[in-house]
Amino acid sequence: MNKLKEANLFRSELIPINGKLVERYNKCLKTLGFSPTKLTSFSIDGIGWSPEIAEEKKDNHYLNHGDANPHGIIISPLQKNKPVYLPYHSFDREMMQLIFKTHGDKINDITRDAAICIDFDQGIDVFYEPLEVLKYSSVTISFRLINQLEDKQREQLALVDTFKNGNNFIDETLQQQLLNSAKAYGDLRHRDLHLQALNFSVSSFYTRAFGGVYLLRDFIKTIVIFVSKASYKEAIKDTVHEVLIYHISQPELMDKLKDHIIIECDLEAIVKTANYDRIKKFELAQFIKEPQHPLATILDDKVLFKSYLNKIDIEARKQVMSVEIYLEKLERSNAYKIEDIVEPSLYFALHQPHSSLSADHRDLIHKLLINIAPKDVLFLYWYDKEQFYKHYATWEDSFKDWVIERIRNNI
Repeated sequence: MNKLKEANLFRSELIPINGKLVERYNKCLKTLGFSPTKLTSFSIDGIGWSPEIAEEKKDNHYLNHGDANPHGIIISPLQKNKPVYLPYHSFDREMMQLIFKTHGDKINDITRDAAICIDFDQGIDVFYEPLEVLKYSSVTISFRLINQLEDKQREQLALVDTFKNGNNFIDETLQQQLLNSAKAYGDLRHRDLHLQALNFSVSSFYTRAFGGVYLLRDFIKTIVIFVSKASYKEAIKDTVHEVLIYHISQPELMDKLKDHIIIECDLEAIVKTANYDRIKKFELAQFIKEPQHPLATILDDKVLFKSYLNKIDIEARKQVMSVEIYLEKLERSNAYKIEDIVEPSLYFALHQPHSSLSADHRDLIHKLLINIAPKDVLFLYWYDKEQFYKHYATWEDSFKDWVIERIRNNI
């Protein structure tokens, strides 16, 4: 990952945590029912997740109590607007934005000497069956402070009231209690430490529960799409819920998404885009073996591109150029079928979210499409960084350079 790090494309916005903040973070972990970290320094993202602690615990979802109980930690106001690098739900970053928008000033105050534990409660204690994700309708976001700071504030205020009553100000025991409270927790009299619970409405979304599930419920009919075959096989046994159930690898899924006006594909328009250019060059790169030039140079140089295109076998050449071949044939006759010429995964990769969708829905459908056909390296980086990093680790060095250039320059 060194090249990505040098290009500031690998978790570049993580916040370093050390010193006193480590102690506060561990108190949050204990408050939430998790074991503390032994690390003396680490980094966190916008929701409080740390890649170093995940590696230490050998659990990427160490802030979860099962699929139905995710949590977060706010230890610094710097977490505002930071990325959530391993979101459990597609709406996790939006929930964090709501938290900081509503309670930003209080967070700034509280994190001076404390930290905030977050519970994301969708009203489900435990998931038992895959279609229980249909119960998601809203998430209640509630907060707990370490050291039971709100309780300590109430105790301190009660001591102050007692101190002001009658001649109690001369009571040395009471004086010492006040001093002890102030030394331990500071002056809490005028601080607003109450963070009101928030409600976050949920519509269509992706969750990592059950191996990954897309729930599309804002369209003609609710569609549930499973990434895990085991969860899909379990879900199709259901006879209660009137929903459409698919596995992400089913070709019929794409037809259904088009029927429900969720995706679209205008080939004549798409071939003129940078999106198509990246996909076509990605296809060629998969077929080039033992190149005499760096892959990055081959893909960016028109002459070398044509040279290597002509060096691969005829079937591979037809696959790389299949979309343009199909469009040329279509000009002469409409008798040609796209499935006879264009390889399905390549055709799927050229689909886009329907133009009528809202911005949130477009992002979700982009993520779904890139999971169905991960051929656009830029979109893969944008919409599913975890999968991008897995693919990136398998690529040849020069191809990595080409990919980094696409991302850095958005081309």
